[in-house]
Amino acid sequence: MTPLARERADFEPSARREGRGVLEARSDPSNAAGGRKPRAQAQRGHRLGSRTFASDNNAGAHPAVLRAIERANRGHVVGYGDDPYTARALAAFRRQFGDAEVFIVFNGTAANCLSLQASTRPYHAVYCAEGSHVYTDECGAPERLTGCKLVPLPHAGGKVTVEALERAVHGEGDPHHSQPRVVSITQATEVGTVYTPEEVRALSRFARERGMWLHMDGARIANAAAALGLTLRQATRDLGVDVLSFGGTKNGLLGAEAVVVFRKELARDFAFLRKQGMQLASKMRFLAVQLETLLTGDLWRRNALHANRMARLLERLVRAVPGVEIVYPVEANGVFARIPKRSIRRLQERSFFYVWDPGLGIVRWMCSFDTRESDVRGFAALLRKA
Repeated sequence: MTPLARERADFEPSARREGRGVLEARSDPSNAAGGRKPRAQAQRGHRLGSRTFASDNNAGAHPAVLRAIERANRGHVVGYGDDPYTARALAAFRRQFGDAEVFIVFNGTAANCLSLQASTRPYHAVYCAEGSHVYTDECGAPERLTGCKLVPLPHAGGKVTVEALERAVHGEGDPHHSQPRVVSITQATEVGTVYTPEEVRALSRFARERGMWLHMDGARIANAAAALGLTLRQATRDLGVDVLSFGGTKNGLLGAEAVVVFRKELARDFAFLRKQGMQLASKMRFLAVQLETLLTGDLWRRNALHANRMARLLERLVRAVPGVEIVYPVEANGVFARIPKRSIRRLQERSFFYVWDPGLGIVRWMCSFDTRESDVRGFAALLRKA
């Protein structure tokens, strides 16, 4: 059996997957405007072992990742990252990104907060889209941990623009104002769009000219790079990104992220910030092998390309359903649509998903590395009946 065939065989219905967002019965943290859902309703729309379009966080772990964890679970090794597994993971990052400092962490909020903390002092300002995850879905953690002011900007399809920054950035040198220090962007954006290389370069130039850093929240950087046909380095470092929050959990990992620092001066104290931020794993090898597996053999790209393809298929099928309007370009693995409000509850009870804007009837459907074509076609059929 070929490796690809074995991966497909691992995705048989007997595989057990459990939706975190469903069990907690609350809005998905990657949802900037979703309302709370009653526990019973969420559970009706999500059966254990099923796959839904609620979130790529709800998907299980890739079988190759689970096998890597099992292989690492042998004998004793030194803790806190002083082990050969972590060394191999860091080497895999450097093969992908070039010479960079890499710090493994548990989750995306920590990656974002530590990235910003390393880039700022408490009197600085961070400029981000008003719908960005760092501004709307991290419970104020970036502001609490950095002491900085987050300045929300109007966005165009989820994207920060140079024009918006030019209107907002001011007060340099004035002690009455927070000092501009970081531009933070999300790639792919919270509404499923993808910055072009030219757009990222323009933001990097703006930041450089003003002595600012460019941070990229890359919770779905794999989906963005795959959509653009770029390597991970070409989609980040080569475009002028200074520090990257690298996402793995949404792309098939059990729970591992990393901060990739391209500017050495930003990494100087990062080891201490990570420890104070409670993100230094004692049994680091189990996080490290996940990331090594993802970055070796192009698994990151295969997973992302598949999720993106499923999103495009979903878009094509639901466009044909009367009353459905696609509200943002489908450029990564998310589909945002306006559907009749009367259909939302009925559809959620069959296959749970999150409402992005309850007032406008806009919903979000996310595809994952393990989404099947039959899942997509079945969901589209449910939508027609709803």
